[in-house]
Amino acid sequence: MREIEQETKVLIVGAGPAGLATSVCLNLGNVPNIVLEKEDCCASLWKKRAYDRLKLHLAKQFCELPHMPFPPNAPTYVPKNNFIQYLDDYVSYFNISPLYHRHVVCVSFDGNWVVVTKNTILGTTEKYVAKFLVVATGENSEGYIPPILGLDSFNGEVMHSSRYENGKRFDKKNVLVVGSGNSGMEIAFDLSNCGAHTSLIVRSPVHFLTEGMVKIGMELLRYLPLDLVDKFVLMLSKFKYGDLFEYGIPRPSKGPFYLKMTTGRSPVIDVGTIAKIRAREIKVLPCIEKVNGDYIHFMNGDTIVYDAIVFATGYKSTVREWLKDDGGLFGEDGMPKKGNPNHWKGENGLYCAGFARAGLFGVSKDAQAISHDITAILNQ
Repeated sequence: MREIEQETKVLIVGAGPAGLATSVCLNLGNVPNIVLEKEDCCASLWKKRAYDRLKLHLAKQFCELPHMPFPPNAPTYVPKNNFIQYLDDYVSYFNISPLYHRHVVCVSFDGNWVVVTKNTILGTTEKYVAKFLVVATGENSEGYIPPILGLDSFNGEVMHSSRYENGKRFDKKNVLVVGSGNSGMEIAFDLSNCGAHTSLIVRSPVHFLTEGMVKIGMELLRYLPLDLVDKFVLMLSKFKYGDLFEYGIPRPSKGPFYLKMTTGRSPVIDVGTIAKIRAREIKVLPCIEKVNGDYIHFMNGDTIVYDAIVFATGYKSTVREWLKDDGGLFGEDGMPKKGNPNHWKGENGLYCAGFARAGLFGVSKDAQAISHDITAILNQ
């Protein structure tokens, strides 16, 4: 097994939107950089682990990457395939050339950043050395399934939402969706439309908004205080949806945009799920108590047989598996210890992009901040 060594100014780990945006900003400042990606393509989360009906959950003007707006004819809420095309166009236009099939084994700091990778095609070990390191693997590295008593005894199919494509093969089957965020609500809606007998676990209070309400709220935040915007949008939501508590869906005590900014939890954009819940076409259930074979026992005393469980329970960061000399930038959960907007910069030329819990809007801000900081240091 041979070893290849290459030097550059900036190493970027991850060729998702955060890594691509950071590379573009650095390129425009004439800062040499290399992007390493373990998959065989850029934006693998979107291309390989996103369900068919997925759309961006914010209006397009809040999801653009630096230096490239969406085409004028793009819909306000960009569908998955259109966004993938946008990312491919971004890579092509700015001539980004990520090195694919590079699985990062370990990273260390000895005055420079040393990244050791395995080339999964050639089976070779490769070493990259740089003055700066940008971790752009993001919040969504690996699907998370929470521990549930007896889940390993379940006889049906268990999948994370990253493996869900559409509900066509679940016609007439009993399917349980765990998770009440945007993904869980959309997957439950899709399953029901495809003929599945669908249940949905709602474990915590949820805000429901329409696409229009989210757009109005984002625009108003440019001019009005957060609490006023939340009050106005909540008024619209209550008028539209009424009280959903009797259906097992309480509202949070804090406003939707306050929660987004402080916790990263987005309000749910309703795609028709609420109407199905009101019509009892989608059954809302509380937390699972335990699983016993095909039987799932819930906290309210219900016991129901299911053919499949889809966990729309989010993702986790895996950065702690390979980055040890981080100088305290990341916590044990693989997320930055500092909150937004101070999360993106560590010590010794270490940065992170796409960890702000602020979606693509946060990705763009991170990429530009990192690029400006590195350029300023190099020009000293």
